[in-house]
Amino acid sequence: MPAWTDQLRFAFQPVVNLSTGSVAALEILARPERGDVLTAARRSADLDAELAGLAVRSAARQETLLPLHVNVFAATLAELPGLTALRKAVHDVGRRPWEITIDVGGPFTHVPRRALLEAVAGLRQDGYRIGADGVGDGDLPLRLLGDLAPDLVKLDASLCAELDGDRGGRAAVAAMRQLCEVLGSVLAVEGVETERQYAAVRAAGAQLAQGFLFAPPARRPAADVYLPEPRDGYGPVATGYAASAAAQPPAGPPVTQFLQPAALLPMSASAGAVRSHLTGFPGVSGVLLVDPDGVPVRAIDRDRFLLSLSGRYGHALYADRPALRLADRPRTVGADATAWEVLDVAADGDRDRAGDDVAVVDDQGRCMGVVHLADILRALAESRVEEAARLNPLTRLPGSDAVNAEVDRRIADGRAFALSWLDVDRFKQVNDGAGFAAGDALIRAVGQALARTAAELPSARVGHIGGDDFLVLAAPDDLEPFAAAVLDVPWSAGGLPVTLSLATVVCAPGSVTGHAQSAAALAPLKKAAKSLTGVGSWVLGRPGAPGHEVRRGRRRGDGTPAHPVP
Repeated sequence: MPAWTDQLRFAFQPVVNLSTGSVAALEILARPERGDVLTAARRSADLDAELAGLAVRSAARQETLLPLHVNVFAATLAELPGLTALRKAVHDVGRRPWEITIDVGGPFTHVPRRALLEAVAGLRQDGYRIGADGVGDGDLPLRLLGDLAPDLVKLDASLCAELDGDRGGRAAVAAMRQLCEVLGSVLAVEGVETERQYAAVRAAGAQLAQGFLFAPPARRPAADVYLPEPRDGYGPVATGYAASAAAQPPAGPPVTQFLQPAALLPMSASAGAVRSHLTGFPGVSGVLLVDPDGVPVRAIDRDRFLLSLSGRYGHALYADRPALRLADRPRTVGADATAWEVLDVAADGDRDRAGDDVAVVDDQGRCMGVVHLADILRALAESRVEEAARLNPLTRLPGSDAVNAEVDRRIADGRAFALSWLDVDRFKQVNDGAGFAAGDALIRAVGQALARTAAELPSARVGHIGGDDFLVLAAPDDLEPFAAAVLDVPWSAGGLPVTLSLATVVCAPGSVTGHAQSAAALAPLKKAAKSLTGVGSWVLGRPGAPGHEVRRGRRRGDGTPAHPVP
């Protein structure tokens, strides 16, 4: 072993899951007692790879079951795609590749792009997870980030420093969260030092975090981390669209948000070995028996297993026999599953297994970790409470924020969409003539008609902005059912006839950059719709295109439609 290793120590910093409050992994940080080994590693790929291997060996001495994060420079990957020293260390200590996340750090500027991508592809094929480190304060181009499609995007601590008072910083984190959803990545933030930063990081949508607030780097892995008590502003990470009561259930947060380390043993493990594992690690709720590729073959629940061995002849009968005899078929979901899908899996099968952990597997069936049903139920209950708070009390429809968020997602996905604005003509006169109770009944009826139509169109979203204003988001081909539901039926309030106006902007991919632009394009169309006469008026336009198309209604004082699209 080189002499410089005598002066090298390693520290461990927890990576905290913000949804569950648990430690999801440990990042291993080199801490030389003297000299500048890290600067030398930046210039030497061999030294950098050797450091990564030593980091894994140091973690083995701590006897931790947690997944590990090791740091490697991008230039090292391009020059030494095999990372022989790291691979050998992982094999020697009995770790599995999918328990290791390689945090790739800059500089990236002069690193051969193809060589880097090929190295990442090879490591990923073998099961290693890939993280992009220091994002936001380095030289990692967004195009390269997209090509890497990392499992984890880790934002630099500099973004967190003033996050609680920096609107631009919060917007940057939120935008990166949206990009991660497209890439299938998990978003982490480094440098969380205060409770206000913790609240801001959660509100911006980060799923994992590190920092001195939770636990500083230490020579021994932290057994516990500090997590502030939930209070105003510290609510759970908001994900997905808050659907109306009449619409389809929300997709729910991704299962990776609740991922916990899994206790893995080979299929050949004896019942005695499993018992030793469970008693040695009291926090482990179960063990997965996996094949040589890391694919779960059987699952062992802690309580049922130990109960079997504690019987009168249990230990004598089973201790030296394969643990498979006391195992069940594993319950698994893919990494792209949602929390609701986990509930479906948990509900399908024996009632006595309803509380068992569910294994999360990658696209090759290898175990990435487990999720606990209690974490899923708690998060979904909290999301339903938040959802209810956002619903309009009159119609039980979400407000504009939910629709705007979905508009931004479709823009990011490059999908065409149609955004419509519906309101009641001369609604103040309706209230003055028929009374507020009749006006409220009319608004509820319109909201119910929109919600019923949305329930039959999976891609449609409906929101109640307030008063008599509604938003409808749909695919361009799904506009007619909404028009028919609100324009082809007679409306009245307190016996007085009422008409509605509908304005629609159809946005092709790339025509708008955000929900604000689509709303701006919609505003003049609403004015145009209100200028028409008829039982119900409807105009349709496109961002940047002159004029608009009149779908329903007539120009005042003229029987012909106004301002047709050329």
